[in-house]
Amino acid sequence: QVRLVESGGGMVQTGGSLRLSCAASGPIYDIQRMGWYRQTPGKQRELVAQQTTGGSTIYQDSVKGRFTISRDSAKNTVYLQMNSLTPEDTAVYYCNMRIRGIVHWSDYWGQGTQVTVSS
Repeated sequence: QVRLVESGGGMVQTGGSLRLSCAASGPIYDIQRMGWYRQTPGKQRELVAQQTTGGSTIYQDSVKGRFTISRDSAKNTVYLQMNSLTPEDTAVYYCNMRIRGIVHWSDYWGQGTQVTVSS
């Protein structure tokens, strides 16, 4: 069974940095894309950053220039380096991967990690 495990969340002050990690394990034959989403209470989950295995990368406008997504394909791991954090970045962050397992492609989600930025 494919599983995504996140780490790296926490609490920082405005202007601080955090690095999130998400490692996939299980019967993985291919990964099409890796990404990060975030969600605050009462709002829909929104895309923060995404990278395909072909190298195409997209960012939400509000994080451009501050966040960087990267991956270690050998470890099936995706990272999100977050710099110059503001209170508006406070949310639960979820990693997402489109993975081909034994039979077919599916979307998988991490358990979520809380990021809190204090003013």
